[in-house]
Amino acid sequence: MLDDVLSALACPHCAAELTRADGGLRCARGHAFDIARQGYASLLSAGSRTGTGDTAAMVAARTAFLDAGHYAPIADAVARLVAALDTGGTLLDVGAGTGHHLSRALAELPGRSGMEGSGIALDASKYAARRAAKAPGRIGAVVADAWQRLPVREGAISTALDVFAPRNAAELHRVLRPGGHLVVVTPGSGHLSGLVAELGLISVDARKRERLSEQLADRFALVERHGLEFPLELSRADAEAVVAMGPSARHLDEGELRDRLAALPEPIAATASVEVAGYRRVG
Repeated sequence: MLDDVLSALACPHCAAELTRADGGLRCARGHAFDIARQGYASLLSAGSRTGTGDTAAMVAARTAFLDAGHYAPIADAVARLVAALDTGGTLLDVGAGTGHHLSRALAELPGRSGMEGSGIALDASKYAARRAAKAPGRIGAVVADAWQRLPVREGAISTALDVFAPRNAAELHRVLRPGGHLVVVTPGSGHLSGLVAELGLISVDARKRERLSEQLADRFALVERHGLEFPLELSRADAEAVVAMGPSARHLDEGELRDRLAALPEPIAATASVEVAGYRRVG
């Protein structure tokens, strides 16, 4: 589906427009980029930090957990907010992972065609991009570093999504058109209670909301924010998957994690607690 979003993409080296050429993408200055056989394009810039994206195991865990529907209320809340805010255009999901939330958001926008019914799934992980390229909907999957200049044209995006992902406020502001919107999901202080202390997971920063406001200040105005909390009943395999797909996976010993999981009664009772916020681009 890269052709559906090609006019919104830009060369990561010189910001020129990209066109199809020799089975890949090329800009007028001769910078060329391959399209993987799985359907995604790698648009990493020279200064990109490689190897920081999710591993194949993390992406497999994320796919299993999301496909099981455990976070369906989050995907539904994102889709409803996008539908309420978006006025027609191309969506961008930064840190899109498998494209799960972007796909759900696009499904909430029926009757749109061409660029207005398409989205860009951008992630640092090639393993995630492989999944996103096959996600339902008109999604173009791109590997890129969210902390560098995004390979997206200025003002090409109507609504950007950021679900549990890094936020480069300056770049999000640049790629959004005037009056465009940003939808952000962040974990609340009680997110995954029932698992955090029991399994030794990384806890949520108590200043999460304050830091988000500081990051977006002067570039985005808050339109709406609401908390979303719901119970989770997880098997041990489900609990292992939700750990394996997140930042704690890089810090926990696998053997110790399974020992701790084995000590918990099944099903494991936990709580999902997040904040879903919509912002309008200022300026």
